[in-house]
Amino acid sequence: MNAPLTTPSTPAQPAADAASPEAITLAPVELLAPIFKASGDPLRLEILRVLRRDTFGVLELSQMFDMRQSGMSHHLKVMHKAGLLEPQREGNAIFYRRPVRLDGDRLSDFAIRQVFEAVDRVPLAPELQDKIEAIRAQRADQSQAFFARHAEQFREQQELIAAFDVYATPTAELIRKRARRRDWHSALEIGPGEGGFLPVLSALFPEVVALDNSRDMLAKAARTCIEGRLANIDLVEGVTDVLLGRGDAFDLVVANMVLHHVPSPADMFLDAAALMHPNGCFVVSDLCSHDQDWAKANCGDLWLGFEPEELTRWALDAGLIAGEQLFIGLRNGFQIQVREFWKTDATGS
Repeated sequence: MNAPLTTPSTPAQPAADAASPEAITLAPVELLAPIFKASGDPLRLEILRVLRRDTFGVLELSQMFDMRQSGMSHHLKVMHKAGLLEPQREGNAIFYRRPVRLDGDRLSDFAIRQVFEAVDRVPLAPELQDKIEAIRAQRADQSQAFFARHAEQFREQQELIAAFDVYATPTAELIRKRARRRDWHSALEIGPGEGGFLPVLSALFPEVVALDNSRDMLAKAARTCIEGRLANIDLVEGVTDVLLGRGDAFDLVVANMVLHHVPSPADMFLDAAALMHPNGCFVVSDLCSHDQDWAKANCGDLWLGFEPEELTRWALDAGLIAGEQLFIGLRNGFQIQVREFWKTDATGS
């Protein structure tokens, strides 16, 4: 049995936007040469552009840019050596992402941020965006296929990593604490699974929507609602685009152990922000980064957890402000992070 070891933590702070003039003056200019040399290629700039929020594997990038894997690996190796990218092992595959941590007082990191800021001003070509969407669709199909095969064993599979109460209890306590102080009326749970968290939301909010792209899992959530007499739950099959298309908006959006199953975790932050009222809150519980790759085959995980800094960066990109966070260490080697992200008035509606 997993015994959680909880460790509260203060909210992560974003890195400084620019290095101080003194740091730039004193740092050796030679540090800049590898960075600008590695980024001085149109293809590499395109690769940096598509990695703005997403993480892609070597094979996916090769598919995206219609080139041999050996050629793509060379470009990635050069950019990695220069500090523009960092590898992320996902089971037997190597994925690449932009660096999670950049020290604002180092000249090299200042230069890297300037490269990122410049390339991010260039819109993606429509054909490249289509290829990205095709890769995301492949990932989504992989996840849906797993849950279609293992819907009846979902709870058993999930508890190979963590028992439901280990993350659901602190998440519920955080939401209750916030709800007592605010005039909240509506909540959205993305990926409710069997619906184990829906009684919590049903008791706190007059209106609750449960969204899942797995028909099998949604059927199990429906049984939970019937058995618990949860009359204020609207079960919706699909993805966040369905709710965005309807014009829905919520005071709270919650995602329990869902991020590591979705094709683009960063996009979930964008969608959550778009689906929230001003001063709304996005609450996430998910795995910290780990190396137990058996979770992919046994639990249908697309990602082996996330660095806390990744979630904070995705939130900032979506206009959300990081709030309280809690880390739960499990004796089987996993660690769970419970995070909250706020949509303030300053971010717009």
